[in-house]
Amino acid sequence: MARPAFTHCVGNPAFNPDELIGDAERQKKAAEYLAKDDDLYTASRVLLGLPEPDTYTYHAMTSVKLAEVQRVVSAGGVNGLHTWYRHEDRSPRDPPPRADVDAYISIFAPSTLTASALKNFGTNAKKGSIRSEVAAHLNQKRYMHPAVASKLSIPKTKSPPSANPYTDFWAWSCRSLEWCGPCESAERVATSHHVLPIFMHHFGCATPSHESLAILRILADGRPVADMGSGNGYWTYMLRRYGLTVHPVDNMQSEWRVNWVSDTVVSDGVRWLRKHDNGRGMVLLLVYPVVGGGVGGGVEGGFTRHLVNNYQGDTIAVVGTQNRNGYTGFRGLTMDEYMAQEQKEWTKVVQIPLPSFAGKDEALYIFQRGERAPLKDDP
Repeated sequence: MARPAFTHCVGNPAFNPDELIGDAERQKKAAEYLAKDDDLYTASRVLLGLPEPDTYTYHAMTSVKLAEVQRVVSAGGVNGLHTWYRHEDRSPRDPPPRADVDAYISIFAPSTLTASALKNFGTNAKKGSIRSEVAAHLNQKRYMHPAVASKLSIPKTKSPPSANPYTDFWAWSCRSLEWCGPCESAERVATSHHVLPIFMHHFGCATPSHESLAILRILADGRPVADMGSGNGYWTYMLRRYGLTVHPVDNMQSEWRVNWVSDTVVSDGVRWLRKHDNGRGMVLLLVYPVVGGGVGGGVEGGFTRHLVNNYQGDTIAVVGTQNRNGYTGFRGLTMDEYMAQEQKEWTKVVQIPLPSFAGKDEALYIFQRGERAPLKDDP
């Protein structure tokens, strides 16, 4: 059966991503609905120009409609909906105070120096608090190779290259759902929230931060990026806004309500690489690579493993989980563990936390090899 004609947004054929990004007033109005009344329904309609009533069904981990999700949001934390943190005995911990949530959000703001904000997040945390646990976890995971750390220190700015509406909706979700970041207490919770399928369809599986986009721009060093498994193209779109040339490639087995780019190449990733000199002279980007091996078929870890093995370039960037929850890449390994075990010629250059949805723990990893890689024994 033929795929339906391309549209940037199901329910609003006139939606134009560039017009939205250039419309600060529209973004501000959507943010106001979120902040004032936790009104995800109206904020989404304003941002994307969705119809009223909106009857689209979002298929992801579950099947929901926007109005149904709004009712869940309005219910607050009843029935454990905001229980993101648990003690060792699995009893729920009290949610973090709003000030700690706001402090977590500020780590990823373009207007802050991320490393300093993360340090202050821990310094100002109360002993034994969820915030202190989150700070310890994020600081322990964050890594930049000493040889490139100064080059990759992204200065704060009030005028990033592009607006990033996903961060506005993500920040609202942290406040609404009482989430102040990942830690060991959060790993004891296996559930998510009904808001996540909405975000996945509107934006994608993971939120790009200004720091992550700027670091990718630096390490791409003028080379194009092959975005394999590009989904609805939000990362491709944002990287293009940051001045990069990006080739989005996806087999399009999934459908998205919003598509941020119109030029996605429908192809198997390995097949695409083989047609393009196996990726030489390109950066390989994998955003939320599928695990496989379950009901969806394929071999566990096969998607990531086959792409890494066939890629002949020297820079791989992966957006995925930095704990062993098995959401991305491999069921029992994080991306850096896999690379250390099976791809020893690669050097980890970057691992930085990303804005993570409630219950998640996401990071950007970057690995390099050959002449471009810093020496592994650099101090």
